Amino acid sequence: MSSHSPAVYLEESESSAFAKAAWRLIPFLFLCYLSAYLDRINVAFAKLQMLNDLGLSEAVYGFGASVFFVGYLLFEVPSNLILMRVGPRRWIARIMVTWGIVSVGMMFVKTPTTFYIMRFLLGVAEAGFFPAIVLYLTYWFPSSRRSKVTALFMTGIPMSGVIGGPLSGWLMTALGGAHGLAGWQWLFLVEGVPTVVLGVAAYFYLDDKVQDAKWLTDAQKAIIERKLVDERPEGLLHSVKDGLLNPKILLVSAIYFFYTMGLYGVSFWLPSLIKSSGVADPLHVGLLTAIPYAVGAVAMVLVSQSSDRMGERRWHLIVPGFVGAFGLAMSVWFSNSTVPAMIALTIGTMGVMTTISQFWVLPPAFLGGAAAAAGLAFANSVGSISGVVSPSLIGLVKTATGSAGAGVLALSVSLVIAGVLVLFVPPTLVNRRR
Repeated sequence: MSSHSPAVYLEESESSAFAKAAWRLIPFLFLCYLSAYLDRINVAFAKLQMLNDLGLSEAVYGFGASVFFVGYLLFEVPSNLILMRVGPRRWIARIMVTWGIVSVGMMFVKTPTTFYIMRFLLGVAEAGFFPAIVLYLTYWFPSSRRSKVTALFMTGIPMSGVIGGPLSGWLMTALGGAHGLAGWQWLFLVEGVPTVVLGVAAYFYLDDKVQDAKWLTDAQKAIIERKLVDERPEGLLHSVKDGLLNPKILLVSAIYFFYTMGLYGVSFWLPSLIKSSGVADPLHVGLLTAIPYAVGAVAMVLVSQSSDRMGERRWHLIVPGFVGAFGLAMSVWFSNSTVPAMIALTIGTMGVMTTISQFWVLPPAFLGGAAAAAGLAFANSVGSISGVVSPSLIGLVKTATGSAGAGVLALSVSLVIAGVLVLFVPPTLVNRRR
């Protein structure tokens, strides 16, 4: 006779059910987000060649990089509300196919105007993807497990740097001039096509809800649904109005804005900051770019595991932000020396990436239904405004002074501001124990 108690059996069954769901969903969603982020930031690598090829200034690049977020901002909330009507599977597939096509179209950019138009259209096409996935994860994982799965999915951000850096550098170096296309044109083509393929696959691979999953047993479906109900926070907001205007969503959206200032500064300018430290070859820049992102990915997962285990969210969000601020500030101090600059940029990237994954545990703690669809999209939209401000700020500073240092220091300050704002988040949203 087994010595296992019924409680132990129940815990093992829960772990097995959620592990099965995680293995089914997270690797595929990770690939989708990896592809999304590659298509979003590959312009940072293309910049190393296309500015000279097309005669574009740093200010033009900064504005073009940021105009993506104008289209993204305008269509973010409507996109997630449409998802509530048509279902995640269809809408996620639609988003990916359209943005993949637009990303490939970036290879035909010739003038500042066409650069701005294509970046705007890319933002329109991708609008709603990220909050759709965050909302989708709430359909499958309860709050006690959500920090880790969110972090695993969001490692697509740093891994886009780990993979995208060397890949982008190699594509621009090895394929430049092939068939009459510049290296940066090959970059957009080769990295855009997989997104279209993944979009088609998403339509057939994903399930809208737990009951639709043929790969789960009836018992496993019951376990997951019961756990979702048991851990559903009390007093959830449900209306679209609450998702857009409630003081809690306004506060957390402001927090996300300041954290994403750091994220987009790193995403769009890391290759250039490494280059300015004394690395000239695009392939070497790409290889070195992978280092901060790889460390960032590990930090995201480790901090999320600690956050779920301890049931504590506040300091798991604040401390990485302060670490990121310190690293970015030190990268300015050592900007002309490659090794110290790389160490500082690695610390900064590690902190920045961790804050982003930890933040997304907060909104589902008080939003449900249509409020979650609208609120998650709204918070992400507010964060997207920093995607307009951050690259443009650094671009203008670099054009005016010849150095991006002052702009990077501003990003450090924004991370500190975000940490201070987290102190005002109600304790019930940042301390949830299993």
